[in-house]
Amino acid sequence: MTRRIPQAGLDLLEPVCDYHVLAESGVPGREDVIRAAEGVDGILSLLTERMDAAVMDAAPGLKVIANYAVGFDNIDLGEARRRGVIVTNTPGVLTETTADFAWALIMAAARRIVEGDEEVRSGRWRTWEPQGLLGVDIHGAVLGVVGYGRIGQAVARRGAGFGMEVIFHDPTESGSVPLDELLRRADIISLHVPLTPATRHLIDGGRLRLCKPTAVLVNTSRGGVVDQQALAEALAAGTIFGAGLDVFEEEPLPPGHPLCRLRNVVLAPHIASASRATRDRMAVMAASNLLAALRGETPPNLVVRP
Repeated sequence: MTRRIPQAGLDLLEPVCDYHVLAESGVPGREDVIRAAEGVDGILSLLTERMDAAVMDAAPGLKVIANYAVGFDNIDLGEARRRGVIVTNTPGVLTETTADFAWALIMAAARRIVEGDEEVRSGRWRTWEPQGLLGVDIHGAVLGVVGYGRIGQAVARRGAGFGMEVIFHDPTESGSVPLDELLRRADIISLHVPLTPATRHLIDGGRLRLCKPTAVLVNTSRGGVVDQQALAEALAAGTIFGAGLDVFEEEPLPPGHPLCRLRNVVLAPHIASASRATRDRMAVMAASNLLAALRGETPPNLVVRP
């Protein structure tokens, strides 16, 4: 286990198998991960740990990699298939919680809540101002959802409650509009696509220039979907109004990154699924996937089958 998961998952593992937790907190070192994998039958990994040939070489009897995440871009799926290693994930369980958090970022960025909080705490706020911290309206706006899977659809359902017009881009779904059209029309843009070679820097400088200057961009998918340097430049220049980010190309975000110097972006430390109930359910799902594979059963959440 690359890092400790909630006790609800450990309770399933403790009676039936021996396990080792590599790191209680923080990201373990690459060489530590490889050494810890030596001789194991299963790995319960987090998305911050790369599961590739070097890790699998250390565990020639490896049967399963159970990822404690819905995404699995940290795992070399081709290598797993070649070796007959089962790969699982934790889909569905975090859908509603992540959609809630996407909306938290939407509202915080659109209505400049973090900026307001800073003004109150610092003592800079003196009185109600007719033009103080003006934001953009959410009700009646156009919501553009990029990626219309479980989470994207959950975000869209919430938009209906604000009387929004919802448009989406997803080539696998009927009703999809072209991405460039979505960016031109949307007031709020929420990203919900996996990180693949095709989606890396899907939102780059050129596409940011298509957006309205009043647009708000929110990303709760993967950091690499957005060109962060281009986004920082667009926010600084007023090309778009604001942004809310829960994920970054490099995590943690390096100190002094241009995004950290901007007031019109809300930055969160990858916590979209971080409710107690959801993280417990993820732990149970990951542990259940792991145990099923080790018992020779078909795990309920297969990404790669043997």
